Amino acid sequence: MPDADATKSASSSAESDFLAHTDELVSYYDESFHLVDCSARHRKTYAVDSLVEATLWHVYPELLAPRPRAAVDFVVASGIPRSIEISDARGRAPRTLVVFRAERGIGVAEAEGDFTCRETSTQSESDRALLLHQATHDVLTGLPNRRQFSDQLRAALPVPSGARLALMQIDLDDFKPINDTLGHGAGDTVLKMAAERIRGVLKEREFAYRLAGDEFAVIQWKVDQPREAERLAEAIVNAFKEPFTVDGINVFVGASVGIAIAPADGNEIEQLMKAADIALYAAKKDGRGRARTFTRSMLIVLEQREMLRRSLRTALQEGQFFIEYQPFVKPRASIVGFEALLRWRHPLVGIIPPSVFIPMAEADGLMSEIGQWMLEQACRAAVTWPSHFTVAVNLSSAEFLHEGLTDRVAQILDLTGIRADRVELEITESVLLERTINNLDTLNTLNLLGVQISLDDFGTYYSSLSYLKNFPFDTIKIDQYFIKDLEHDEKSQTIVRSIIALSHGLGMDVTAEGVETEGQAAWLQKEGCDRLQGYFLGFPIPAEAIGEFLRKSAAVPMAGALRT
Repeated sequence: MPDADATKSASSSAESDFLAHTDELVSYYDESFHLVDCSARHRKTYAVDSLVEATLWHVYPELLAPRPRAAVDFVVASGIPRSIEISDARGRAPRTLVVFRAERGIGVAEAEGDFTCRETSTQSESDRALLLHQATHDVLTGLPNRRQFSDQLRAALPVPSGARLALMQIDLDDFKPINDTLGHGAGDTVLKMAAERIRGVLKEREFAYRLAGDEFAVIQWKVDQPREAERLAEAIVNAFKEPFTVDGINVFVGASVGIAIAPADGNEIEQLMKAADIALYAAKKDGRGRARTFTRSMLIVLEQREMLRRSLRTALQEGQFFIEYQPFVKPRASIVGFEALLRWRHPLVGIIPPSVFIPMAEADGLMSEIGQWMLEQACRAAVTWPSHFTVAVNLSSAEFLHEGLTDRVAQILDLTGIRADRVELEITESVLLERTINNLDTLNTLNLLGVQISLDDFGTYYSSLSYLKNFPFDTIKIDQYFIKDLEHDEKSQTIVRSIIALSHGLGMDVTAEGVETEGQAAWLQKEGCDRLQGYFLGFPIPAEAIGEFLRKSAAVPMAGALRT
């Protein structure tokens, strides 16, 4: 087998020898489309030595037109030569350019008369095309891969004057649960179908890539920006609204798209990709399944989040966290406990919602320390309450999966002296999707400690029934999504009634959260719900206000909804 370096050297030598002896207009360009060599006639005809920057686009600006540029991209991607007719920009007759793959990038020869493109490589064109395709395309979807995306975006930037390039970053929504519940084979099938849906809405001068996992990108060359990019992004979003069918099962996967335009949002690869990423983040924060175009205000919001992220690292040490407690009410038996709710009072910004700072704390590995502090404070507060009251504390997914959780819980129980059965740890179904065997081991260990385990936000994820079978939870919490229209929606009534019956059949209590009206409370009491929680029954209050709250509750019966 010939040595690879020797083959390259021979090929390069053959190209140089050809250029030295030919009287034809031939030029070679590297992967960034910079001129690396040309024939003497070409050098003289195009005065390349006088160009400040000699690139393919400077020598042949006609190739920036949509159809010629698409043909060039085809040659780069496939390795198959193409003949390109270009209109003259210098008063000469129209010409035909033969663009072909060369050792150092691509070659261009101007066809004259019976000109025939000479083969400049020792490899056959078919072998070259196959190797190039394998190196530059994703095996699963057939789309160009991250390497080709980076090469082509880098070659395109900075965009020439008058041109417009749109970069779209695409993330699939709700893809991970498919891998977790149906397996990676199903996930691969969805990725292939997703690539087809993206490819199916592309038009001329629009190119799709698979970057990694469920991340895709599109590069679009259109003058009317951002209108054209927003049109395409909307088409991509709409293409994902229909379900994917995998082995007879319909699954729903959406698409979120972030758009950045060059040169307005950046004319260098790092700038443009950052802008597209920020726009994608905005699309996800706005609810996913939508497209957002980068604006400077998005950058300001991101910078504010980074400021909060930095502040979060010192918030615990500086005493900025505090806890409020929202009551649990048992029909006909008044208050039976409280749920501890974490709050953050930033010294400059004020109260930061948990939905904002908890994901930050989880991402930065801070939630374990914060969660330990919260559990200890809640248990210390609960020790001062009536002995039959329980205290519920949420465990975030990051905290639950962090090693040593059960040891920390046992330590806090010993330290505060609270009975284990008065402590209720709430976890969500999203936690259980992460690691099946280890999760069940952790739950069983907590159960042995004597603490109660509550499954929060029931029915909003994927694995509810399987976990109800595998682990005996003490309490099921019905998510407020099913409670909010309970008085008027028959479907919600059927679902809630079924959850109550299922839980009681399995020996578990039921808590309904988000109870905000007297009618909701009355309906839930009638159906046998064990505990109610919501603004109708009591707002979150600080620990020092609980004593007064309990005295008032004893003197005045809890809301008419709980009367028989």
